[in-house]
Amino acid sequence: MYQSITLIHSSLRWLVLIALIISIFRAARGYYWNKRFTKTDNLTRHWTATIAHVQLMVGMTLYFQSPLVKYFLRNFKTAKESIELLYFGLIHSVVMLLAIVLLTVGSALAKRQSIDRDKFRTMFIWYTAAFIIIIMIVPWPFSPLAQRPYFR
Repeated sequence: MYQSITLIHSSLRWLVLIALIISIFRAARGYYWNKRFTKTDNLTRHWTATIAHVQLMVGMTLYFQSPLVKYFLRNFKTAKESIELLYFGLIHSVVMLLAIVLLTVGSALAKRQSIDRDKFRTMFIWYTAAFIIIIMIVPWPFSPLAQRPYFR
C-alpha cells in the first residue's frame, strides 16, 4: 500500500504544478489585459484548489504510512540529526501544508471579490506564492535536502 500511495502522490505533484501554472497564467493574463473573469477562470481557480487538496489528503495518508516518518516520530532526538529524516518528518509536511493554506485562502478571497480585475490579482498573488513554496520544497532529484526521482 505504501508504494501505491507514493506513486499516486508523486504523480499528483505534476497535476498540481500544471494546474497552478495554468491558473497563474490565466490570472496574470486577466489582470494585465483587463479581461472578464469567465466561468472557465472560475473553474480553473476551483479545480486547482481541489487538486491541491486531494494531493494534501494523499500526502497526509502517505505521511502516516511512511517508514521514514514512523522512525522520525519514534526516535525524534536522534532522527532530527538526519537531514532526510528531518525533511520528510517535519519540513516537507509543514511547509506543504502552508502552501496549501495559501492556495486555499487565495481561492476563497478571489471567489469573494466583486471586481474581475481584483479576482485575477488576488488569484495571481496567492497562487504564485503557493507555487513558489511548492517548487522550493518538492524533493527534486537535485534538491540539497532530500533527493527523489521525478516519478516513483
